[in-house]
Amino acid sequence: MADPHLLAALLADAVAGAVTMAVGTNSPIPAAAALLAQRRRPETIISILGSPRHNPFTDGGRELFDFAAQGRLDAFFLGGGQIDGTGNVNLVRAGGARFPGSYGSAYLMALVPHIVLFREEHSRRVLVPKVEFISAAGQPAALITGRAVFRFAQGGFVLASAHGGESAQSIRDQTGFAFATAADFGPSPAPSAEDLAWLGGPIADDLAPIYPRFAQQLRGFHA
Repeated sequence: MADPHLLAALLADAVAGAVTMAVGTNSPIPAAAALLAQRRRPETIISILGSPRHNPFTDGGRELFDFAAQGRLDAFFLGGGQIDGTGNVNLVRAGGARFPGSYGSAYLMALVPHIVLFREEHSRRVLVPKVEFISAAGQPAALITGRAVFRFAQGGFVLASAHGGESAQSIRDQTGFAFATAADFGPSPAPSAEDLAWLGGPIADDLAPIYPRFAQQLRGFHA
């Protein structure tokens, strides 16, 4: 399992420059990334569904969707049971397995200019040549997994970096879709000491009410 501090920092890098961003439910690492992005840039406005402190909306997802429809939401993190090489996401079913459902994924994918796909598991089971059901389609800005960072360009993914212990070949071996490798490909950058202090301190405290176990993970590393 990849270090959650590394993944949170990489996700925060991927939304650098966004003024408004939102995180859905059951998304502890993207929530940590949003809080880290706000620490790096205090004027950033974030919405973490389920958070008693970091959610400016009073009507849940419906108000968030209205916000996105007005063109006011810059970035959103989206996962998927399956993700293919053209950026399609499956949140419904694959084989005999059923996923939580599409909810507003197609809507947000069409409206939010900066979609960052995230899935901690990086395997041919998840990263497939073609998803079995399209929940959302579009052009994501990036895909970040427990093994690597991909950028999206000209209709496909480009391998930008690999986490510690991985190589371009090991990523290719574990990926079901074809991809290009960036000319500047290299190791994924480690979180800074300042990022680690934020993640293990105030960000862990902010996440404790909704993700207590994950908050403990962040604190354990910091300690």
